[in-house]
Amino acid sequence: MIGKIAGILEYRAADHVLIDVRGVGYIVYVTNRVLAGLPSNGEAIALYTDLLVREDNLQLFGFTTLVEKEWHRLLMSVQGIGAKASLAILGALGADGVSRAIALGDWNALAKAKGVGPKTAQRVAIELKDKAPAVMAMGGTIAEALGDEVIENQPAPRRRAPAPVANPAQGEALSALANLGYAPGDAAGAVAEAMGQDADWDTSGLIRAALKLLAPKG
Repeated sequence: MIGKIAGILEYRAADHVLIDVRGVGYIVYVTNRVLAGLPSNGEAIALYTDLLVREDNLQLFGFTTLVEKEWHRLLMSVQGIGAKASLAILGALGADGVSRAIALGDWNALAKAKGVGPKTAQRVAIELKDKAPAVMAMGGTIAEALGDEVIENQPAPRRRAPAPVANPAQGEALSALANLGYAPGDAAGAVAEAMGQDADWDTSGLIRAALKLLAPKG
């Protein structure tokens, strides 16, 4: 299993890139969001990857964060969601958007992805709602992927690609709310809603905002 890959970006196409790792080229399928954030051809690149094995084909899918990779894996576990639909959802909403939509049960947001109908979107929201807290608490960015070698004895890439910075407050807030006795699903929904209002919360601010949303109404 190839969990991440680092090398030189050889070329890019509409839905995939080719990464040269010491003379061996790997075709990696990516979302339009990932593609837009990649460096120029000839520069270093590192992606977390998921390998899809079929009888007649092997396909690598690349992601800039562990959260994105995990959502891809979980989305594909839902009936009616294949690799293409999963990438469409992640491309339309981004990893944080998927986290919010599933935590809040917002299937309408999921249905905005190309090729994903309302019934399938509802199934995704229902089946994966309990998975949201654990995924939202994950960290890991492409910067970390650049720190390790993918294949034994491979040299590190010449240059580091820019990486999105994950907000650690999200995972810390979920942990704090769980310690206070809130159900994981309720905590995830409140944190997701608060993050939708302001993605730059610090931990204490995010906890306070989530607690306000969890407070009894009336």
